[in-house]
Amino acid sequence: MADAEYDDWLAAIGDGEGYYLACPDGHGSLPPRRSCPHCGAAELTEEPLPATGELATFSEVHVPAPRFADDAPYVTAIATFGPVRLTGIVRGVESGAIDLGMEVVPDVGESETTGDTLLVFRPADH
Repeated sequence: MADAEYDDWLAAIGDGEGYYLACPDGHGSLPPRRSCPHCGAAELTEEPLPATGELATFSEVHVPAPRFADDAPYVTAIATFGPVRLTGIVRGVESGAIDLGMEVVPDVGESETTGDTLLVFRPADH
C-alpha cells in the first residue's frame, strides 16, 4: 500500500499537481502518512506543493550503487518546497552550474538503469 501511495504522489508531480500533507499546526510531510511526524496529529490535508523550490544541498555521484550504475554521473539533491524537503535527481543543467539556493521545479524522470520512475528537479528558468 505504501508504494502505491508514493507512486500516486509521483504521478501527481508528473501531472503538475504535486501536493504535500499538512497538519493543523502547519507542519508538512510527504505521503504515505497517517499522522504528522512532527506532532502526531491525525488530521492531515493535501495542500498544493509550491511550484518552485530551492536547492538546500546536493552531491555529484560518480561511483553509484549498482541500482544506479547506468545513471552515473548524476547529481542528487535536497530541495525545500515550502514546509517540506524533497530528495531527487537534478536534470537539465550541467553539474558545474548547480548552486545552493538554485530555484528548481519538481518533475518525474526515469532511471537509465532500472527504468523506475524517479523524482527529478529541473531548473525553474527552463
